[in-house]
Amino acid sequence: MKTICFYFQIHQPFRLKRYRFFNIGRDHYYFDDYANEDILQQIAARSYIPANRMLLDLVNHYDGKFKVSFSISGVALEQLEIYAPEVIEGFRELSKTGHVEFLTETYAHSLASLFDPEEFHNQVKLHADRIEILFGQRPTVLRNTELIYNDDIAEMVYDMGYTKMITEGAKHVLGWKSPNYVYQAASQPNLKLLLKNSRYSDDITYRFSNYNWSEYPLTAEKFISWIETTPPEEEIFNLFMNYETLGNIQLAHTGIFEFMKALPRFALDKNIGFCTPSEAIDQHEPIGAITVPNSISWSDEERDVSAWLGNKLQKSAFKALYEIGERVRLCTDRRLKQDWLYLQSSDHFYYMSTKHFGSGQSQFSPYMSPYDAFNNYMNVLSDFISRVKSQYPDTVDNEELNALLTTIHNQEMEIKRLQMELKKVIGTNEELLVEKNKKKTK
Repeated sequence: MKTICFYFQIHQPFRLKRYRFFNIGRDHYYFDDYANEDILQQIAARSYIPANRMLLDLVNHYDGKFKVSFSISGVALEQLEIYAPEVIEGFRELSKTGHVEFLTETYAHSLASLFDPEEFHNQVKLHADRIEILFGQRPTVLRNTELIYNDDIAEMVYDMGYTKMITEGAKHVLGWKSPNYVYQAASQPNLKLLLKNSRYSDDITYRFSNYNWSEYPLTAEKFISWIETTPPEEEIFNLFMNYETLGNIQLAHTGIFEFMKALPRFALDKNIGFCTPSEAIDQHEPIGAITVPNSISWSDEERDVSAWLGNKLQKSAFKALYEIGERVRLCTDRRLKQDWLYLQSSDHFYYMSTKHFGSGQSQFSPYMSPYDAFNNYMNVLSDFISRVKSQYPDTVDNEELNALLTTIHNQEMEIKRLQMELKKVIGTNEELLVEKNKKKTK
């Protein structure tokens, strides 16, 4: 039986305010709260809220035969809780149906998997914990930032205890193979992979309202007929896309909501079902291994990581950020740790990309140019690094610092233990004194 696996990504970064060179050392708050609130509330109203309502209706109407899955970055969850809590409630309602799955990813929607394995591990755990608290599910499928994947990441993911992962069905990796199967990682055969069907996913995300597209208009009946006529042995069709496709990338007047509402009816009439990523992986055995020595993603035609690390500006900023990582992890300053997470969001590096400067893609950037984005980010990062070094000077190497902090921590624990013993002794003496006084009274 052919099945459709819907997966939606939700992410919004904490955008930086205009931060000039003269702010360094004076202003330690980096984020544009007004822009973050305004953008999130607009997208929630156009996309998240009506889409949640529509999907809940579909799940209930088809009695669980229609299923979807989500991956929501931790930084997006934080903003939704602050600026659009009704969206969180909508996801809770979806989770309660038992037919909606939540995946885990890096909390900050970061690129940590490419440089800092420890940070990658910490963020995945932090995100999984957050999903469990909010929606009552412990994720079993991992989705890395922007579907970034390579053989080394596969091993890291498996070492974290995951045996299921989704990524991009890149043509230069698959070659003649089809993405419509379950695969396994070549570097770790126990890790099963679901691959995005780029053609069908992008037909909905990017080409749906394109008047110049040869297949315009795209109807639910036409779309399902494409899936129906594929070879019978191809059973899984992974439609991975940004949740903003529904109402924001494809505005409501394009008919995107009507398309989604009609899709289950035409699919089920053709005996085409729906499943979540974990169900797809559990119900099918891998047909082969995928070797990915160089990182892939779901971005751009190249399907690589050049959108974030394709020029010297991006690589310089990336290196400067992660060089301070070990010291940040040693600290206990909550504000520093929070800023560290927010500064890792991949968006900050995407804004520095020169690949699409001057084209339509640059509209997602709040900056006038990639160089403007780089200068602003580096000013913020300079202040952040100085704050870290003021607590943990770079005159002390990391091993020395770690040993020193461990000693301090052990001393604190010993002091607490002695204080507890002292309280017990004082309590015992007071009890004895009371007993003595009672005897005297008698």
